[in-house]
Order: sequence, then structure tokens, then C-alpha cells
Amino acid sequence: MSDPTTLTIAEAAAALRAGSLSAKALLDAYLARIERHDRALNCFITVMAAAARKAASEADRRRAEGALRSPLDGIPIGLKDNIDAAGAPTTNGMDWRRTPDEDAHVVARLRQAGAVILGKLNMHEGAFGETTDNPHHGRTQNPWRHGYTPGGSSGGSAAAVAARLCAAALGTDTMGSVRMPAAYCGITGLIATKGLIGTRGVVPLSFGLDRVGPLCRSVDDLGLMLETMAGFDAASPESARPPDPPLDPLRGGLSGWKVGVLANFETIEKEPDIAAAFADALDLIEASGAGIQILDLAGFDPAAARRAGLLISEAEAAFAFKDEMSDDPGAFSAGFLKMLEYGRDAPAWRLVKAQRIVAECGNAFRRLFDAVDLVVTPTTPHTAFSFE
Repeated sequence: MSDPTTLTIAEAAAALRAGSLSAKALLDAYLARIERHDRALNCFITVMAAAARKAASEADRRRAEGALRSPLDGIPIGLKDNIDAAGAPTTNGMDWRRTPDEDAHVVARLRQAGAVILGKLNMHEGAFGETTDNPHHGRTQNPWRHGYTPGGSSGGSAAAVAARLCAAALGTDTMGSVRMPAAYCGITGLIATKGLIGTRGVVPLSFGLDRVGPLCRSVDDLGLMLETMAGFDAASPESARPPDPPLDPLRGGLSGWKVGVLANFETIEKEPDIAAAFADALDLIEASGAGIQILDLAGFDPAAARRAGLLISEAEAAFAFKDEMSDDPGAFSAGFLKMLEYGRDAPAWRLVKAQRIVAECGNAFRRLFDAVDLVVTPTTPHTAFSFE
């Protein structure tokens, strides 16, 4: 096989099962690409090569015994560096690090499935921003155009997947930090329903809004990742039990489905390429047998919702980082520290108002599903922008 890094997870899993590819060869191919390209891209903060080689050897042994654990067995996966992996440093994109003794809940689930943890990926400082222009670890480049952002805060994760430095990666999303990097880097990303994927062992930004999500090169791969990552964690107050019966992926197609498009977003100016891509997507949805329905979400103000989410994030982040702000304020950049101080000092009435706005938005969106099965929107109104 000439270059196994071109394979999707589903394709690589089939090759591993068939014996035409070994986990060691797959890992070596990814490590070689990291060695060749990451100096220019700056996706990885830590490459866990020795531990990954051991895990790949164990996957090959299981394959030889006919005991592969899952489609992810032997697949190299990267972790955003706010997600704990036992024995590897977690920096949270900041000027501090700790070395945890335990895996994050979601990492433990990946290891149980046989996944090979490849390393820790660069991110926007503290997971609070959209550029991954990191003052402590350097900026991560968009692999399609250097000098341009890969998005944030999971920019290292998205860029690594797009550049084929790992088969998939984990990111975190509080207000778009998986979805925007996926869009800017031309890959797929998923933010799951709150509580479906455990957040224990992830450095918190906002306890109420944080999610963990996979980034992949195909939607099928997202499904394989979600099936492994989703699971109840009794030790986490944020966790929720998965639905019973389990979520049904749309493998039967969209025929007969009702798909909503929000008129509320039509007033937001979009770059021509975004508008054209969205129109093409709607044409494909209709060609798949779905019906398009225009919806007007009365009273929904995207800008007000975003401001409310930002204030909640700033206040909850200030709570999460209160000890570090007191003991080591120099670990934060001036801009990040200013946001934390703003959240710390916000009056209670403003926080209550912001929480009410977010709750009302959630309720309004839930009501949409009385009329439609899916709601489709552009991820962002623009493509990736220059760091300058």
C-alpha cells in the first residue's frame, strides 16, 4: 500500500482486518508525515511516539489472534492538549503543564476500543478563541494555505486531520471550537448533545457549554468515533445516559425527511464561496429526497445569543482558573487574563440574563423539531482568514 494515511478510518479498519495493512505500518506512515510536515504546520505540542508504537504492536497482536476490539483498533488518533492522557503532559495551550495519572473518560473509551493515541495537539490558549495563534506554543498554520488560521480553539486538531498527520482527532467545543476549525480546514467535525460524550479529564472552560467532539475526514468516520466516544460516566455531573434505543445514523438516506433552513441567518452577509457551497448542499439534500422548509425563529438574535454565551464562558472560565489567576497570573497572556477578569467581575444580574437568553434559544430550537427532522445552516459566513 503506497500511502495508508490517505485511507479513511473505515478503509484502514477494513485493511487491518484483512491483513493487508498492519497497525505498525499505519502508525509509521503517520509518524513520517509528522516528521516531514509538522515543523511548518505546528500541529503537535507532544508526539507520544514510544507509547503509540507499543499500542500499535498490541493491536497487531490482537489482529493476529482474530481479536480486534472495534473499527478503531490500531487507528492513530490525536488529542487536543486540554484532554488528559495518562503519563503525557497537558498544557491547555498555556504556559503551564501537568502530567495526569489517569486518562480522560473519553480517552479511556478510545483505548478500550484499541485506538492508538498519537499525541497532544496545539490549540488556542485556554480553549478560548478562534485562531490558534498561540502565544505560548506558536501559531498553527492552515494546511491548505500557510499564513491563514486553521480556526480555533481546536485548530491543531483540525489542521492535523486535514494534513493527514493523524486519522482523526479530538477537539472541544464551547461556542464553535470544533465546528469552525472543521469548516476552515475542509473536514468534518461534530459537537454532540450535552452529556453524550464525557468531559471528565478535560480542562474546563465552561462547565455548562463545554463538549468534546471528533474531527475526521469523512462523515462515516465521525459515526465510528461517536459510537466509541459516547457513554455514560457516573463520576461526572455533566454526563447523561445515551438514548435507548441508540442514535440511528441516517444510513437509510434522507428520502422523506423534512429539512429546515433558518430565515434568521439570511440577513447575515456571507462570502460568495460560502453562499454557493450552501446552495449546492441544499440542492444535494433535495436530490436525496428530502423536502426543504424555510423557518423563521421568532425573536432569535444570533448576535445577542453569542454575547450571552461569551459572558457565561468568561465567568465560568474565571471560576475554573481562579487558583491560577491568584497564584500564577503570568501563565496567561494579557488578552486571555483580561477576558477572565471581565467574567470574574461581571455582576450577577448580567449572568442570570445571559443564562436566560441561552436557555430561551435552546427551547426555541427544540420547538423547531416539531416541524422538521433536521435544521441546516452554514457553519460560518466566511472562509479561513489571514493571521494578519
